[in-house]
Amino acid sequence: MTSTLPPLAEVLDLLPDAVCIVDVDGRLLFASASFERILGYPPADVVGRLIFDLVHVEDRDETLRQARAVTDGVPQRHFRNRYVHRDGHAVDIQWSAHWLPQYGVRIGVAREVTELRRAERELEYRASHDALTGLPNRHRLQRELGQAIAHAEQTGGGLAVLYLDLDGFKQVNDRAGHDVGDRVLRDVAQRLQQSLRQGDLVARVGGDEFVVLLPGCRDAAASQLIADGLRAALHPPVLLPDGAIHLDVSIGVASYPDDGTDPDALLTHADRAMYASKRRGRQLDTRSQAR
Repeated sequence: MTSTLPPLAEVLDLLPDAVCIVDVDGRLLFASASFERILGYPPADVVGRLIFDLVHVEDRDETLRQARAVTDGVPQRHFRNRYVHRDGHAVDIQWSAHWLPQYGVRIGVAREVTELRRAERELEYRASHDALTGLPNRHRLQRELGQAIAHAEQTGGGLAVLYLDLDGFKQVNDRAGHDVGDRVLRDVAQRLQQSLRQGDLVARVGGDEFVVLLPGCRDAAASQLIADGLRAALHPPVLLPDGAIHLDVSIGVASYPDDGTDPDALLTHADRAMYASKRRGRQLDTRSQAR
């Protein structure tokens, strides 16, 4: 029996990835069967249409730029964008594309990476957020602070950093255990978030330590006003299984550029100011007890 090769289109239809051929304007000339599996459109329904019409509107301009680059002779291996499925939801796609000038067409191979992108976003979130409270973590804080400093330098705007350390939190763990302590930290995080202005950021940087970024905060008086508001937000008692407990907070303030012009310098100054505030509070407590 003599073997013969099947038509190439039948071979392409077996691939899990979608193979597409478009003309110089992006009009679909061919789409393999997986186009329907990935985007819900039978190939016969899209041949003759501009493929850009199926791209998510937010990704359309960048997709057009990439297509022009491929046509100019720059092969694309890992370009990602979003398409809109026939039923309306977004689908993350990774493309490899190549221009064949002798035929006047671009050939693209599309792989759906929606689940991969979801996993990447989850990893990105975990890498930049505190697992207990959901607040930004120290890594994210450093990045945001660097950007805030650059913006303040360019615009001449203000920037302040508040370093917060809870007073009395050890009693929570001692009295009720770490599970309750974790619940209290989540409550504290929520209170802090609800007390800040739009555009401010609060991060958890240690066990019971938090840092607040205040973009646009130009002077010590404005910083102190916000610090007083945060202290007031934490004043209502926290209910523990064996009764209520009042938390207080020691707060140190650092201002850009007077107290530092880089993230480490500002954080160090605010941290030292916080410990100085804590020591002053202990001295007041000692004098009060002596009376």
